[in-house]
Amino acid sequence: MSILRIAFKELIGMFIDDGALALFCLLLVLGVGLAAKFGLIGPTAGAVLLVAGCLSVLAESVARAARRKFRR
Repeated sequence: MSILRIAFKELIGMFIDDGALALFCLLLVLGVGLAAKFGLIGPTAGAVLLVAGCLSVLAESVARAARRKFRR
């Protein structure tokens, strides 16, 4: 039973491990969504901004995790 508990904790940890990553992605989606809704950007520009923004947020998160790992 403890193996299932450990596996469950690891699964949950994958989704809530990096709160900054989740927060920045939500803010990015909110910002791009509002800009598209009010006509400040078109749908194609919104899609490009979402992809580029998510990739840059992910790259920053990976770099931050790598810095933490090398400090130990």
